[in-house]
Amino acid sequence: MALLRAAIFAALSFWGTVLLAQDVTLTSPDGQVELSGTLLGFDGEFYRIETVYGELTVDGSGVLCDGPACPNLQDFVAEISVSGSSTMGAVLMPALIEGFALRNNYEAEREEIDARNFVYELADTETGKPVARFFFHVSTTDEGFADLLANDADIVMALREIRPDERQLARDAGMGDMTQANRSRVLALDAMVPIVAPSNPVDRVSPQDLAAVFAGTITNWADLGGANAPISLHLPDARTGLGQSVEDDVMGPARSNFADVITRHDRGLDVVNAVLADPFAIGIASYADTGNARALTLTGSCGFSLSAGRETIKTEDYPLTAPMFLYLPARRLPKIGREFLTFTRGPSAQVVIRRAGFVDQAPEEVSINDQGYRFANAVTSAGPEISLEELQRMTRTFYGMARLTTSFRFEAGSVRLDAQSRSNVQQLARAMEQGKYDARQVLLVGFSDGDGPASANRDIALRRADAVRRAVVAAAETANFDRIELVVDAFGEALPMACDDSAWGRKANRRVEVWVR
Repeated sequence: MALLRAAIFAALSFWGTVLLAQDVTLTSPDGQVELSGTLLGFDGEFYRIETVYGELTVDGSGVLCDGPACPNLQDFVAEISVSGSSTMGAVLMPALIEGFALRNNYEAEREEIDARNFVYELADTETGKPVARFFFHVSTTDEGFADLLANDADIVMALREIRPDERQLARDAGMGDMTQANRSRVLALDAMVPIVAPSNPVDRVSPQDLAAVFAGTITNWADLGGANAPISLHLPDARTGLGQSVEDDVMGPARSNFADVITRHDRGLDVVNAVLADPFAIGIASYADTGNARALTLTGSCGFSLSAGRETIKTEDYPLTAPMFLYLPARRLPKIGREFLTFTRGPSAQVVIRRAGFVDQAPEEVSINDQGYRFANAVTSAGPEISLEELQRMTRTFYGMARLTTSFRFEAGSVRLDAQSRSNVQQLARAMEQGKYDARQVLLVGFSDGDGPASANRDIALRRADAVRRAVVAAAETANFDRIELVVDAFGEALPMACDDSAWGRKANRRVEVWVR
């Protein structure tokens, strides 16, 4: 099967492999300069060739091409290969391809190759001539990165962030740092949601108990307030991005290993169907796949509770948010491919993402009047180190403002923004370049967990808010900051989102929020 897949992509890949590579000679119009090598790819504008001097990119408008591998410049058809997560490849990416085609007056036609491979051909509506082919291989995040490293994919669909070893292998292969803004982007948002059958009386679970259930430490529903019955366990396959995210974000903070009795499923929908068929089952599924299963609310010993929803996933207040990534190596895509990627960040694409059942990234303003529960939590959970004066200062600061559904968080033990937040920096910077916040005040507010002295926590939160400010200013190169009042403040541990008695709760509390007036 692996050889068959390799053969398919050798035939379909835009950049190709050594099986397709052939010699070409590029000559300047006056014949004075001649360059020979192996053609690695052509994007409609530039040739990419391997020469005795190394890999070179040459502007096609300034040379003549001779050789059997020279492309047809008159009727050039861009070819782009996409590989990775079946969750993204089954619904989301096809919906975006069709939305892009509709917006740009292309006809989109899908051709099935087999169960895991299909092609979208885009044709000009006036001439009927094809302009691009998008080749999809839908499998797992692991396979997507493997295809990238084998030069069998131009775009990777991933339900997790790239692993350090994958990142190093890509760098060694000349693909650049895959964590940089121009190499990775968050396409949409999803979340890991614990689910049960509708008839199950249990409606909430703590992250600690959830990890204990899948570690096999808690085996009976009676221990969770349910019936005296054994718990059956269902999860996505360990090779999928979602399955690996469960390991990282559910089991990792609890330092637990999976039990041996878990039933694994190739698709997220299979997890949901298995849970629906068994009143004593529990699973972890994608927010977009939840369907008729009942999602459990995450709760803590201090009384805080968080449910998965569009707003809590967008703000990352829900602790098990799962960004959906696109990764691209450091090489040019054809122009239509670059246009498609630009489209995925625009407002039309956000509508498509919502209709496909996922959470879009379009910033929304949440009125302070709709956040009374947060301020009630702040008052009820305030310890002796949080003075009444500080709570009043916070309330006065936010009065008349609205919170954006854009938040920033940092990698554990680091001042480096996490992957989702790096994408949020670019998003906020683009909005500022477009003038969306001209003549408005934008306030970046730092918050912390409750570990340590309150004064020190406030200082740390303020430094993180300022780090976000500097990152946004650096990214918004064309924004007119004379027209934007961009300021920072911090309230430390004064507005917690979750209990501080767990790693996931402390992570949820360490954040930088965006407020606007």
